[in-house]
Amino acid sequence: MLFDTHTHIYLPEFDNDRDDVVDRALENGVTRLMLPNVDLDTIDALQHTLNAYPDMCSAAMGLHPTSVTENYRKDLDHIFEILDTNSYQAVGEIGIDLYWDKSYQKEQIDAFEMQIRYAAQRSLPVIIHCREALDSILPVLHKLSHLDVRGVFHSFSGSSEELSRIFESGDFYIGINGIVTFKKSSLRETLSAIPLDRLLLETDAPYLAPVPYRGKRNEPAFVRHTAEFIANELHMETLEIETITYKNACRLFNLPAE
Repeated sequence: MLFDTHTHIYLPEFDNDRDDVVDRALENGVTRLMLPNVDLDTIDALQHTLNAYPDMCSAAMGLHPTSVTENYRKDLDHIFEILDTNSYQAVGEIGIDLYWDKSYQKEQIDAFEMQIRYAAQRSLPVIIHCREALDSILPVLHKLSHLDVRGVFHSFSGSSEELSRIFESGDFYIGINGIVTFKKSSLRETLSAIPLDRLLLETDAPYLAPVPYRGKRNEPAFVRHTAEFIANELHMETLEIETITYKNACRLFNLPAE
């Protein structure tokens, strides 16, 4: 069994064939999906998808860093209200992204801290988006270390040194997606430094499709290619990687490991 711990199949890219996407996932042994929210506009679509596939999908609610604007406090009030009145397995995806735009860096940091505090108060894990921003994210996590924050750094593509810094900052897992299969990815060199009990698989669909589908729309079924690639790199059986990462995900998100 496979667990795609980060997928956005509620987005418009899947509106024409969502049922087929889910069927292909199941055909490839992908039995669980985690759907992280990104902004206020996607909440209804996420909830609709969650309701349509309740046995397969779980969800996280949060404000994505690239969705943070000057109105972020008002947006977070709405996010927290939804979290208070619905059942979600995590707060996410949240974090800091300085790759595209640094205009709201201060607001992103504050929004990140507010959501971390909320998650800790409710004993929920966090799904962290970190792009060109580790030096901004880690100080927040160290500042809040007394809250026993736990979660996953999704779409990790960094170095062994960055990995060590993350583990020093709290109880975190590492989400690996199709990036690891890219020919020029340095992530291959970091794989062996990730403890197996901290490894999660994800797609980040519809983005970052693994080889041989790179450049095409990603989907949960393709997480199998990432699992096979990692198993080959670590000289393990694919089934071992599937089993380990599935149990890791269930442990993090407090779900039964069937």
